[in-house]
Amino acid sequence: MAESNPALDALAASGLEHEITRHGRVGSLAEAAAARGVEPAAIVKTMVVRRGEGDHLLVLVPGDRAIAWPKLRELLGVNRLSMPDADVAFEVTGFRRGTITPFGTTTPLPVIADERILGRRVSIGAGAHGVAATVDGDALVAHLGAQVADVTDPEPPR
Repeated sequence: MAESNPALDALAASGLEHEITRHGRVGSLAEAAAARGVEPAAIVKTMVVRRGEGDHLLVLVPGDRAIAWPKLRELLGVNRLSMPDADVAFEVTGFRRGTITPFGTTTPLPVIADERILGRRVSIGAGAHGVAATVDGDALVAHLGAQVADVTDPEPPR
């Protein structure tokens, strides 16, 4: 596991109080939560969303939830949103899927955070598989200048 990466460097420079956890690859959200010592809802997934050609943003989603596309479209005032393919997501963020984080992206991107991130400690990816940062959700949102809204629904059962 890399000792450093752009996300860890950005976190270190952020001034945000955080704790880094390194646990190696996991096979599920539940495994990641157990390895990080948090509930699945406290894991924050960072999703890249395409608003238009060359126009992307990040959406922070609690681990037990999924993007509610109608809510997100309404918030952004658009009729269409999509998830870019893995190569475009990498080009925009500098991170491969499964390691995407709002810290240290190659392109500064606007961030929308689901309102359920507030008022709790959360664990967010830190730029490599099995590397995460536990931070205060309110401080995370403030640091990122994220727009906070209800943009998720419960994760459908598998």
